Amino acid sequence: MTETLLERPDTQHTERTYEVRTFGCQMNVHDSERISGLLEDAGYVPAEQGQQADLVVFNTCAVRENADNRLYGNLGQLKPIKAKHQGMQIAVGGCLAQKDQNAVLEKAPWVDVVFGTHNIGSLPTLLQRSRHNAEASIEILESLETFPSTLPTKRESVHSGWVSISVGCNNTCTFCIVPSLRGKERDRRPGEILAEVQALVDDGVVEVTLLGQNVNTYGVEFGDRQAFAKLLRACGDIEGLERVRFTSPHPASFTDDVIDAMAETPNVMPQLHMPLQSGSDRILKVMRRSYRGKKFLGILEKVRERIPHAAVTTDIIVGFPGETEEDFEDTMRVVEQSRFSSAFTFQYSPRPGTPAATMDEQIPKKIVQERFERLVALQDRISAEENAALIGTTQELLVTADSGSKGASTGRLSGRAADNRLVHFSVPDGAATPRPGDFVSVPITEAAGFHLVSDPQLEQYSLRRSRAGDAWDRWQADSCGVGTTQVEGAKPGAVSLGMPALRPAVGISR
Repeated sequence: MTETLLERPDTQHTERTYEVRTFGCQMNVHDSERISGLLEDAGYVPAEQGQQADLVVFNTCAVRENADNRLYGNLGQLKPIKAKHQGMQIAVGGCLAQKDQNAVLEKAPWVDVVFGTHNIGSLPTLLQRSRHNAEASIEILESLETFPSTLPTKRESVHSGWVSISVGCNNTCTFCIVPSLRGKERDRRPGEILAEVQALVDDGVVEVTLLGQNVNTYGVEFGDRQAFAKLLRACGDIEGLERVRFTSPHPASFTDDVIDAMAETPNVMPQLHMPLQSGSDRILKVMRRSYRGKKFLGILEKVRERIPHAAVTTDIIVGFPGETEEDFEDTMRVVEQSRFSSAFTFQYSPRPGTPAATMDEQIPKKIVQERFERLVALQDRISAEENAALIGTTQELLVTADSGSKGASTGRLSGRAADNRLVHFSVPDGAATPRPGDFVSVPITEAAGFHLVSDPQLEQYSLRRSRAGDAWDRWQADSCGVGTTQVEGAKPGAVSLGMPALRPAVGISR
């Protein structure tokens, strides 16, 4: 039956367009790239901006309560549009689909396909089946069907790529529903991961981010506790790979061998996202987070001792059931000591199916809001102070395609520093303009709470063209039919072959 469906031509359209809307974390972004790749492999084409797509796919998150509201609000808006758009289909996948299952169709019966986190690869077949049978098609598997990274992909960035090293989670945090939706941890073999990284580099990528629900427990499935540190070091041996990042590690599993690998592998960036969740030891115990504030601060101390310029970011939950004012003050104290460059702060919301949802002492919304505002004010101050300390330093930026909301008015471009801070920079008169994927070295001249600014003089600006910039040129040529091989610079007409240049060890100079 499956083969018949796959071979059946679409009689309604000669070319169906699609749009993927992503809610949630980096894992969802990675999955959405796979969804796009699958759809294009099946003959779909991306809808142009402003065009109503024949297929809209929602890749959902279930971590916070507003994810439900956001999805069903979007589905409600699409209902009348679908009624007027002949042959239109709507698909819902991801964590919320895995959680709600049949409830998605009960709440939004105009949805055509519901698929879970374990069977992304089935989406094209499910769409065909729904069209063929003229009814909704739902398929939710309880275990992983195909590892996501083995599926076709369409990357959103020419210069950067996501690489999933594991899926699922073996922890039992009382606030989190992810383990029940993505299952127990499953690890890929190191050779498969490194082959994918090499393929990305061969395609022009200069930066990869290794993904896992608990990325630093990688290796648990095949019994190697040092597998993650070994993987980081192996990435350091891949020629042309200039930046390696990873997210998210768990503090309870963070070991010294990982810190050593970060410090001793030049292309592993001085950046660490380490979820704190709470600074109260009592609340951490109730959360079933198997570390305490002292251990957390000790990890940061070791990281900064080995990597002095490391930027640390975190996740924090405010208003967990039973949180007292004293517990909250413990969180404020740990945040003050941690000096995070930024933090993702969340107001606790109960998730059905988690132990915390049925706990006594749910905190009133008014108290949660007041504490949340105090925490945000504290972190905003720290972020501004940490950014201000970088004024006068020189940063090497990986130029991105997004120039920011004010880019058109300021004329500035945007890039990411080695520590992942966002920098908006101007190109001096007489200097060559970088392509997305190229590197520029610039001095930091201003600092704001959430970004840095550089307005360099000509002699302060340095451009290093990269294989990723060359890949951007090829992508532009493929998309608009115009060749862009000429390179600006001191030698007109010179052509970059995309060979990576040697670069000094990562650091900051004043």
